[in-house]
Amino acid sequence: MLFLFLLLSGCAQSPGDKAQGIAQKVLENMGGEKGWNDTRYLAWTFNNQYQVWDKHQNRFRWEQDSLVAIINTDTKDGKVYVEGQELQDPDEKQKLLERAYALWINNSYWLVMPFKLQDEGVTLRYVGEEQTLEGAPADVLEMTFAQVGLTPQNKYRLWVDKEQGLVTQWAFFRSAEDAEPSFTRRWSDYEDYGSIKLASDRSNAQGEFKLTNIAAPAEVPDDVFNSPTPIERL
Repeated sequence: MLFLFLLLSGCAQSPGDKAQGIAQKVLENMGGEKGWNDTRYLAWTFNNQYQVWDKHQNRFRWEQDSLVAIINTDTKDGKVYVEGQELQDPDEKQKLLERAYALWINNSYWLVMPFKLQDEGVTLRYVGEEQTLEGAPADVLEMTFAQVGLTPQNKYRLWVDKEQGLVTQWAFFRSAEDAEPSFTRRWSDYEDYGSIKLASDRSNAQGEFKLTNIAAPAEVPDDVFNSPTPIERL
C-alpha cells in the first residue's frame, strides 16, 4: 500500500505543471509558437486608440485624434506629432514617448495576452474547475509576475474553456494580495487573423467593450511608421 501511495504521489501534477500544460494547449489552439512568431504585424483599435505593431522590428505606431506617437519598443526612442507637426519640446516629448510605451504594453496585452502565458517571469498556478459567466465548464489559471513589466504587482485569473481549449474569460487584480478582482470580463469572439486566432470581445455585465479594426496583414507600407497624421485602418 505504501508503494502504491508513493507511486500515485509521484504521478500527480503540481499546480504549476498542470497550469503549464493547459497554457501550452492554449498556445497551440491559437496558432502555436510558429504562428505567433510568423505574425509580423498587428493592428487594432483599443478604447478609441488605433495602433500598428511591427513585432519583428520593434516598431509601434499609436494614434488618437491628432496625436501620433511612433516608437521603438526596444530603445523607447521615437517621435511624437501633434496635428501633423513634430513635437519639439524635449520634456513634453519624453513624457508622451513614455506614455506611448506604457500604452503599447497595456493595449497589446488586451489583444494578445493568451500568447504571453509562458513568458519569462510569469508564474502560472492551476486553481481548479469553475464555470464561466456563460455557464461553460473551464479550468482556472492564476497568473502572477516576478518583477517583470511595468506593473508586476498585478494578478490575473484566466478561465480556459474545457471544450474549446481557449481562454474565454479573465479577471484582473490590481494587487496579487487582493481577494476580489477589479473586473471580470469575457475573452471571446475568436476569429482567424493570418496564422493566429485573436478574440475581440471584452464585455461583462457592466457593459459592452470590444477591440475593433483587428488585422494581421502580411505586409504594411513603411509610410505607416512615418506618417505624422492619422492613417487609414489596415
